[in-house]
Amino acid sequence: MTSATPDPSARNRISSTPVLRAALVWGMVVGVVVAAAMALVGGLLAGPDGAWSGVLGALVGIVFPAFTALSILLGNHWYGHPQWLQIFFAVVMGTWLLKFVLVIVALLLLFQVEWLERGIFALAVIVAAVASLVVDLVVLSRMRLSGASDVTLPTADSIDD
Repeated sequence: MTSATPDPSARNRISSTPVLRAALVWGMVVGVVVAAAMALVGGLLAGPDGAWSGVLGALVGIVFPAFTALSILLGNHWYGHPQWLQIFFAVVMGTWLLKFVLVIVALLLLFQVEWLERGIFALAVIVAAVASLVVDLVVLSRMRLSGASDVTLPTADSIDD
């Protein structure tokens, strides 16, 4: 392909796209469940401040891991482009660095909030992060992906030659 624009039909051949989309959808569903559960736990333990701390912690624990899947999906948009690999790694690594900085900034800002219940917030982050990992493992284990692509097996005629 010689054009500088990505080939739209090439994106459909990327086998990781359905896996990443499913992981994002299920991750958000589980994130809402974790946020609701942590709001309930935080509310019971520390009142409204605890409930909001649980929701914020769940949000941090679910949203930031989703950046990785989003960056891969974004990088896949250039599949078929002559410099796809370089663009892909630039997008993924750039997003990872951005995520790293945003996590530090978010935590520094959140820890200055007076009403934040740090214990509940930390528990919610951990629960959400573990839930996100479980979702990723379940989605990956249930997807059927070929071990090789664009492989042509030998035929009886080619063996006889």
